[in-house]
Amino acid sequence: MTRVQIFRTRDGQYRSFTCKGHTEYTAEGADIVCAGVSAIVINTINCLDDLLHIKMDVDFDEENGGDITCNLLEDPGEKGNLLIDCMIHGFDWIICQYGEGYLRYVIKEVDQC
Repeated sequence: MTRVQIFRTRDGQYRSFTCKGHTEYTAEGADIVCAGVSAIVINTINCLDDLLHIKMDVDFDEENGGDITCNLLEDPGEKGNLLIDCMIHGFDWIICQYGEGYLRYVIKEVDQC
């Protein structure tokens, strides 16, 4: 199962997110659910960087199955928050189409810092 943790402040500013594990929908290399999750996460990071130029620290751990951590180093603003909301919306569609056994996400509240 792929597990995503999303961290945001009380006032709704996203701070970071992590994506870990494989969905195990089918064999590695042919797993369309895992590919969909990966595409959504990577596209979100690329848009935050390329379109909005938001400073962030991204770690892609290829040795441990492609786990991704994205720490935003500045407030993402309204547009950055919208991109992350779109990522979450994509996760909801995947869960709706393929079930809760392959992808789970949680949004956690963190301090303003």
